[in-house]
Amino acid sequence: MTTVCLTFDFDAVSLWLGSFRATTATPMSRGQYGADVGVPRVLTLLARHDIAATFFVPAHTAVSFPDALAAIRDGGHEIALHGDCHEAPVGRTETEEADLLDRSIEKLSQAVGGGFQPKGYRSPAFDLSENSIALLENRGLLYDSSMMGHDFLPYRARRGYVVDQERFEQGPVSSVIEMPVSWELDDFPYFTFLNKPLYAGLRTPREVLEIWRDEFDHCRTQERGVFTLTMHPQIIGRGPRIAMLDELITHMSGCQGVDFSTLASEAARQDATLPR
Repeated sequence: MTTVCLTFDFDAVSLWLGSFRATTATPMSRGQYGADVGVPRVLTLLARHDIAATFFVPAHTAVSFPDALAAIRDGGHEIALHGDCHEAPVGRTETEEADLLDRSIEKLSQAVGGGFQPKGYRSPAFDLSENSIALLENRGLLYDSSMMGHDFLPYRARRGYVVDQERFEQGPVSSVIEMPVSWELDDFPYFTFLNKPLYAGLRTPREVLEIWRDEFDHCRTQERGVFTLTMHPQIIGRGPRIAMLDELITHMSGCQGVDFSTLASEAARQDATLPR
């Protein structure tokens, strides 16, 4: 069986404010587009295919766009942690990172309501510190989806590591399930334009469809493979890209032995089988 997990980083304004330190009207409007245009288009597509997805939501987004958050929640989708204001944990002390994580859990839980408790975490920019996994484990998080230690096979994340010019030494295995990601399966590098050499993607939807479809077809050759796509409503939400995602979903759902799942549900299934 192959499991497909469609995930969406609903960064909205926090991407521009937290990661790029941009506060002028145009980057703010790009974030608003994600909430006002991208999210409704994504939710409509998911509902048409009867798919439950995972939305990683910064606390800043949750309190700034409550209607979009409610639409995601009421659509039966998983909501997971994605920082407070899309800031990476790297470069912070353990105490600072812990405080940031606790603040994002509290704010997101209050915004979602109904006794909500997040089960998963994705670090903004796919980056973790040596303390991140232990902090997630101590707070009872089921899974992380930030690392790239395998292409399609989940594994147990490790607590800490030692690295210098002489060696790299992994830390002990944790209880946290790692649901691996990759930049190849992220819409950001293909479609984002920031007027900088590293961010001049602007690939056509047809090109990206071919890349993602080939990756999925390879995933199907691996036993218990999990195909995780990372997308952003303000990026994937443009009309031709939504049409491309629709075509990809149709291709995947037409293959035998393919199941769609939230990351939390799949991580729970993996948790029952992966050795500790």
